[in-house]
Amino acid sequence: MEDTRSVASLMDSTSSKIQQLQKAFAELESQRAVTLNLKWKELEEHFHGLERSLKRRFHELEDQEKEYETKTRKAQELLEKKKEAVEAKEKVSLERLQKKRDAAVFAINSALVKYNNPPPISITSVEDSPNKAFAADGTDENPDGTVQEAEISPEVKAYPQLLKLCGDMDSAGLHKFVSDNRKNLASLKEEIPAAFKAAANPASLVLDSLEGFYPVEAPNGDGKKDGNLLGMRRTCIMLMECLSVLLSGLDSNSLAVVLSEDVKQRAKSIAEGWSPLLGSLEMDACNGNSLEAHAFLQLLASFDIVSGFEEDGILKLIPMVSRRRQAAELCRSLGLSEKMPGVIEVLLKSGKQIDAVNLAFAFELTEQFPPVELLKSYLTDARRSTSQGGPGNASPAAQDEFNERELTGLKAVAKCVEEHNLEEQYPVEPLQKRIVQLEKAKAEKKRATEPTKPQTKRPRGAQPRVTDNHNNNNNNNKTGYGRVIPERYPQYVYDNRQFLNGPIMAAQAPPPPPPQTYTFSPAAAHGNFYGNCYQYQPPPPYFH
Repeated sequence: MEDTRSVASLMDSTSSKIQQLQKAFAELESQRAVTLNLKWKELEEHFHGLERSLKRRFHELEDQEKEYETKTRKAQELLEKKKEAVEAKEKVSLERLQKKRDAAVFAINSALVKYNNPPPISITSVEDSPNKAFAADGTDENPDGTVQEAEISPEVKAYPQLLKLCGDMDSAGLHKFVSDNRKNLASLKEEIPAAFKAAANPASLVLDSLEGFYPVEAPNGDGKKDGNLLGMRRTCIMLMECLSVLLSGLDSNSLAVVLSEDVKQRAKSIAEGWSPLLGSLEMDACNGNSLEAHAFLQLLASFDIVSGFEEDGILKLIPMVSRRRQAAELCRSLGLSEKMPGVIEVLLKSGKQIDAVNLAFAFELTEQFPPVELLKSYLTDARRSTSQGGPGNASPAAQDEFNERELTGLKAVAKCVEEHNLEEQYPVEPLQKRIVQLEKAKAEKKRATEPTKPQTKRPRGAQPRVTDNHNNNNNNNKTGYGRVIPERYPQYVYDNRQFLNGPIMAAQAPPPPPPQTYTFSPAAAHGNFYGNCYQYQPPPPYFH
């Protein structure tokens, strides 16, 4: 700025300098002896031209300076806004990280308290070599190599049968016990890891329980159609998960004893037998919930045999279990955390945005995969398929299928938003309104398509009002009238009182009614019975 001011002051003094030069030139001309060819007007015009050129250039430089200052100010404001946004994100990330850290510390402390200070429970002595793995937990070892006492979690008292089944290495009995108590599966999963300590070899017990996972008679059969096979496979997965919980609380020496080389080799043989059977699985057919793929991956993780199999083959199985709640922890156990961006990309290409969002939150990849955008694209795909199946383009059955697909997608998105606390970024009120609208339309259509109950056709003409005192509380009688037994033919009421028989009473009898326009013979039609199962007796003849 000081340079600009100095240049401006010099330019303002140009006129005074020109006047001084004019005076000097006049004085010079008055004293000259020889006439000069140079005229003053030419000099004055030359200097004025220089002045105008300098002023024009000076104003251009001023405009450029102002423009540069404006751009600099805008850039500084933008940098300040970005800095504030980054600081806000850092604060939120630190708070979330602190919560996870506090939760992890609390879980670790709880586990330490649970496994280091449980009350001892006496159990039957078993062989020494496998149970030496639990000596560090407070067991007393005798010189003969047997274990007298083992510290078992107090929750095992709720199911003491588990201790006996594990101590006897009875895998079939363990399967049956879990199946019989499947209603209390949550408490079982807490007790089984502690009950495994009573087993001579917990890893071998779990491997024994895997027998029959693929039936010998039909190894490629569809397990979804066999309820017993489906339950058995779920139990196998749960037992492997419980073994992983037990192993996570052991030190390196104890872990090496439980997962010996023989055990690992046996587990690897089982996995190699299962691997070819997984080739027939399709990602779309599995819908992210394949028990076969889950069991294979859990076997690799629980027995630490991941290194014996190709990573690409393992990664191809992850989308087949992406919908299961253990998917994220399973990927961590398999050491695939760094490969999760590629897995999420595969899920997005296959239209599984919900599973991709869950894994993005589990592995903190929400910056790379924005959850709100993924959820909106999932709903867009669902609505696009629904719009293509409009009333003019699809049959009613196809339209019902499209509506059901949209309803399922809306519920999945609403649940995902609530689970990950995205209500501020993605309000669920419009989703809930659409869900209510689709469910109402579905209920109305179902009500309209239900077959109506046939109503009893009433006979024409005046009918007597019959009261059924025995069925006054019958809820099916909506009209308030007594139940009238429908008859195929009209009933005739015959007066069969015996005391009216005889000539005297016959003489006093009223004239007979006019003849009917049709004839009916009950005896010929139904024998000696009416349609209401009462026996028919012919009346005496009238005497005229």
